[in-house]
Amino acid sequence: MAEYDVIVVGGGISGLFSALTLGRHGKSVLVLEQNNFVGGNCRSYSVDGFQVDTGPHAITHLKEGPLRRLMDEYFTYMPVFVDYGHYYVRTEKGLTKIPSNLKEFATFDPLPKKDRFLLSQSLTKALTLNAFGMLDTNLSLCDFLPKGLSKDTVDFVGAIAPFLSGKSMKETSVNRILYGSSFVRDSVSEYIFDEEPLTDRSQNDASYTSMITEKLLKYQLSARLSTLGRLATNKVAYAQAYPRGGLKSLLNAVLYSMPETVRIRTGMKVTRILTEKGNASGVATNNDSITADAVVYSGFVKSLPSLVELPEDYIEDLSRIEQTLSLTIWLGLGEKMKEFDYTGSEVWFKDGAYWAMPISNYDSSIAPKGKQLIGFTFIIKEGENIESEKKRALALIQRAIPGIESRIEMTHYQVTVPEKAAVTINGYFAGQRSPIPGLYLVGTDTDNRSMGVTRAAFSVLELMKAMKEDKRL
Repeated sequence: MAEYDVIVVGGGISGLFSALTLGRHGKSVLVLEQNNFVGGNCRSYSVDGFQVDTGPHAITHLKEGPLRRLMDEYFTYMPVFVDYGHYYVRTEKGLTKIPSNLKEFATFDPLPKKDRFLLSQSLTKALTLNAFGMLDTNLSLCDFLPKGLSKDTVDFVGAIAPFLSGKSMKETSVNRILYGSSFVRDSVSEYIFDEEPLTDRSQNDASYTSMITEKLLKYQLSARLSTLGRLATNKVAYAQAYPRGGLKSLLNAVLYSMPETVRIRTGMKVTRILTEKGNASGVATNNDSITADAVVYSGFVKSLPSLVELPEDYIEDLSRIEQTLSLTIWLGLGEKMKEFDYTGSEVWFKDGAYWAMPISNYDSSIAPKGKQLIGFTFIIKEGENIESEKKRALALIQRAIPGIESRIEMTHYQVTVPEKAAVTINGYFAGQRSPIPGLYLVGTDTDNRSMGVTRAAFSVLELMKAMKEDKRL
């Protein structure tokens, strides 16, 4: 008899969400994390009196998205969320709201008037094609942009693309930009919380299947057509928020909600995923072997071939997973600056690009009294020297915010992989099922919808759906 119903490999937010949901369904779950802390990129820690997150975060699709579904169904303690605010672009003249719709594009002064008109035309074309199911999802943003744009406009679009996809304009699809800017919105899988799996009903009730299919088709058509209406009403920061108290408050809510059937062990490196008669049967660690009826792997899927024998064609697919390296510089300021008197985030795009958030504006306890904490994130190109990139990035911040250097009293660097897979045109996402029965996958390299915590939540809902269809839930 197996020691656990499920072993979850990895204690990042995807693994913890998985353990929480499975535990709430009565499963005995063991979470194994190789580090001495859990949460992965969804955690906070103290540096010289300032509480930094692991990279700046915006929690997206919070109104009715996957995280909301998980919280409503499984959390026993709810974190408090603060309205995210706005997205801005910073230039030498100060801050301007990034346009969300055609009306705002018309007055977006950082770009030339002619360019705004051309971009508006391209956006309308893309949304119209999407509404009728005719948009080529493999068309790159670079190929879709109109000809004759100024350098500033190309640089602006080139700065936005990596923060939505993780890669350049040439590797980012137009479709990704539409979703990332909320013109098109990701949907949450329905019927996951039904008592009876959809597959069972479909076998026994043809009329039920027909009804569900008709509803889905109507929903898809309605969703596509509604995007055209957002040309006038869209908001980039739709249903976005930041957890009061920092990312650790969301992590703590997950841990507090964890049922007694879940056990978490840190400092446990999994060295092998065990199989028996072709099925996942447990794991080997740096200490011992542990058996389970199923294994959920929430580490980097690209590393899975080092843990278990897989078919060659599947290994080839996993090699197509694209990743991005990011640098975050946290600056603790000795006093608050008027340049950061807002909630939300900003983008700088001239001679380099960053995405920045003054997170202590959401909760003053994140920084010492009277002080301020700002996170600046940069994309690091493959092969670049990290130390050189740190110097270049800090110099760009000082050029964008004159006088900031005299107010800095804490500098902290983080080099991370912000998403386990970048959303590129030719990139690969593994999905929840592996070729090995009983071995499931979860995380931001298994689902390409949204980003960060929200993408992790999408993947967990799909995990539940897969396990339910396999009669393991």
